[in-house]
Amino acid sequence: MIRGIRGATTVVQNSENEIIGKTEELLHKMIAANRIDPDAVAQVLISVTEDITACFPAKALRKFAGWDYVPVMCTREIAVPDSLPFCIRVMLTVNTEIEQKNVHHVYLHDAVSLRPDLNQTISVDN
Repeated sequence: MIRGIRGATTVVQNSENEIIGKTEELLHKMIAANRIDPDAVAQVLISVTEDITACFPAKALRKFAGWDYVPVMCTREIAVPDSLPFCIRVMLTVNTEIEQKNVHHVYLHDAVSLRPDLNQTISVDN
């Protein structure tokens, strides 16, 4: 079954180190919480708000072993008035046997406000 697994995080400043670091943190937790094998991933879409321009957050995924051939694309979110600034969103499209209701979507930092109904406490090793 193909499932979408969502995640989001925020950065405090538009710097490459912070964008890559927060994206790595988010991806690590999404992958661990859902036990994702890179061979089961069809694609990764990463969007950023218009205030994030220092680098492509997809660069973070290239540091993960085994993820070299997974297609990744970055795009910009639409500029909705009063939306959450400095936000990075991730959509993993994955082949999995996990039921939709058991997918763990991960929201970190100020992004927890985006979907408090999906925000779960997940124990994930670093």
